[in-house]
Amino acid sequence: MHFCLSGEYTPRAINNILENPSTNRLEAAKKLIEAGGGKLISMYSMATDGPSVMVIFDVPDPTVAPAITGIVVAAGAIQNVKLVRLFTQDEIKVVRQHAAKLKAAYSPPGS
Repeated sequence: MHFCLSGEYTPRAINNILENPSTNRLEAAKKLIEAGGGKLISMYSMATDGPSVMVIFDVPDPTVAPAITGIVVAAGAIQNVKLVRLFTQDEIKVVRQHAAKLKAAYSPPGS
């Protein structure tokens, strides 16, 4: 299952990066995700609301994604975190098929 983790680096993390500008955050993310049985898909730096990061990764167990997020937050690396489950186009096709079948069972307010 694919997830997108985004957040802002904390002031402490930014200072650590500035003190060691050659630090490899990609390798750190890859090591953590692989330890959870997952795969790092991509990682981007962003200039949104200060220095930020976005990591897209795939894990076979959806409970691993919030565990990864919790570790990074608890370590003081990022704040204002968002973890979003991403769906492949094949997965969303199945979602649409389910929605089409379930549509008749729902009555909207006022109906």
